[in-house]
Amino acid sequence: MSEIRKTLRGRTLVPLLALALALPLADGPTSLAAPLPGTSGGEATPAVATVGAELPRPTGPFAVGRDTLHLVDKSRRDPWVPSAGARELMVSAYYPALPGSGRPTSYMTGKEAQLLLKSGHMDGKVSAAAYRATRTFARADARPLQGRFPLVLLSPGFTTPRATLTHLAEDLASRGYVVATVDHAYEAAGAAFPGGRTLTCAACETLTEPGVLKKVTEGRAKDLSYVIDRLTGADATWRYARLVDTGRIGAGGHSVGGAAALAAMTADPRVRAGLNMDGTFHTTTAGLRGRPFMMLGTRSEHSAGGRDESWDRTWRGLDGWKRWLTVKGSGHFTFTDAPVVLDQLGAALPDAPLSGERSQQLTRAYAGAFFDQQLRGIPQPLLDGPTAGHPEVAFQPR
Repeated sequence: MSEIRKTLRGRTLVPLLALALALPLADGPTSLAAPLPGTSGGEATPAVATVGAELPRPTGPFAVGRDTLHLVDKSRRDPWVPSAGARELMVSAYYPALPGSGRPTSYMTGKEAQLLLKSGHMDGKVSAAAYRATRTFARADARPLQGRFPLVLLSPGFTTPRATLTHLAEDLASRGYVVATVDHAYEAAGAAFPGGRTLTCAACETLTEPGVLKKVTEGRAKDLSYVIDRLTGADATWRYARLVDTGRIGAGGHSVGGAAALAAMTADPRVRAGLNMDGTFHTTTAGLRGRPFMMLGTRSEHSAGGRDESWDRTWRGLDGWKRWLTVKGSGHFTFTDAPVVLDQLGAALPDAPLSGERSQQLTRAYAGAFFDQQLRGIPQPLLDGPTAGHPEVAFQPR
């Protein structure tokens, strides 16, 4: 157990406050092909709920649409629950849309909120009903803009659902990207799948086994490649696949999701740029071949006594454009929706004095600048070095 505690103190995988290592295992799927209620590439209208928090309004010029996709990779069995059959993924696909079309979308289900708060020891401190009722800006079945846009895939931290990256996904889509956030089956405290199933974290039960985090990372890399297959090219199944410019694909994520972005890049040449937000790396840079990568993390994690050696190793192995940025006052979940939502619900992350408002501003600014420069060819002076307007952000010497 001491090794687990040592791992969880780092940027690796803790949920909102600490990882609950023994989450209940959900029953296996009853139907791999069952659609979500009210969906046909779209999603159900959210039910009326307790008034909750509100995500920040997207900063780009476009309205945002969102589809919910259930993907099944029949070429692979689920690595955590082999009896469940083929590997399942849930994807929220965000895209630039025409204003005034579509209908409101929900943040997450009540069960997802309940399990997320329980895993972070926040149940009883924050209302699950209020958390799930967080207001989003994307709209289901919104009519897409005409054109072709870069694609960015986002993978969440271990035990957290894809909804925790919503404010970044909505912002990127409003700026002219297609964004796919991914739930990897049995790797979140709770993630809703078709047939009324909420899959829980079976993978959490294996954390005492050696090499499990490398297994998570490599499995997610395969998941991300499969999502690209379904959103692009001849095998695309998404109704708006025509929106994606297949020559401009990036990947990013939080915690192990950020580690998976690097693993996906090294295994899949279609991924041209990668972003890791505060995740320990579990694979090498072999095969990256000069493609750009940015590391965005906590200052405290890179100070004496708290340094993550995987970042030093990866930094040395990056042979193309690269940046290593640290944010003063940040914590592991600074780069997610958590501080934004919790601040509004009267709670706070104990390890991050940076406010929720400032957290989202910095995350959006630097993640957006990175993808704008690397996937759209728009020079970003923000990435050249420290600025007076963002004094919290420090640059590792190149």
